[in-house]
Amino acid sequence: MTTNHEKLCKQWMSQGLARDALNPDPIMQFELWYKQAIDAEIPEPNAMSLATVDTDGQPWIRTVLLKLYDKAGFVFFTNYESAKAQQMEANRKVGLLFPWVALGRQVKISGIARKIPTAESMKYFASRPRGSQIGAWASPQSQIISSRSLLDAKVDEIKRKFSRGEIPLPSFWGGYRVTPFEIEFWQARESRLHDRFVYTINEDGWSIERRAP
Repeated sequence: MTTNHEKLCKQWMSQGLARDALNPDPIMQFELWYKQAIDAEIPEPNAMSLATVDTDGQPWIRTVLLKLYDKAGFVFFTNYESAKAQQMEANRKVGLLFPWVALGRQVKISGIARKIPTAESMKYFASRPRGSQIGAWASPQSQIISSRSLLDAKVDEIKRKFSRGEIPLPSFWGGYRVTPFEIEFWQARESRLHDRFVYTINEDGWSIERRAP
């Protein structure tokens, strides 16, 4: 049986991606594709790969979740003492990738990562489920731990500490906004002759170029 994902993938592959069909604003174009990914009910449409580089020039990549996006960029949240946070403090240039493979689409973003204001992190943290709030406090992200039981014990400790009232924002936790300087929209086509359009920021705004697959 053909799935809805497969139908959409074949539909978009046959239609392709044309220059005159693109929104001149890449954030608006992203919003269109993002809503289509949500409507297609693919798992975790907000999952994105985050690539960073450490001080030795070694690239690292992991999956994080997009929580907010606007004209200024794409926002995710993490522990400020984690490996990725330390790497972003040393080198703010990062890469993001939305791998909507089931739909035959990808969005690739190159940009600069900066911490968002504490007030914005506080607003988002307050909206998280209580268990996720406790997890942010309990996990020494990226540090070596000898056993799961130590993590579970820390969770129990945090539950007791904040047994009453709201859980405050940890000083070591918050958001990063990736401000893009290049965004690529990739549409799969037959025979690997895919459509690729790249938005690049300049003094006059965004320019758009087609690139060979």
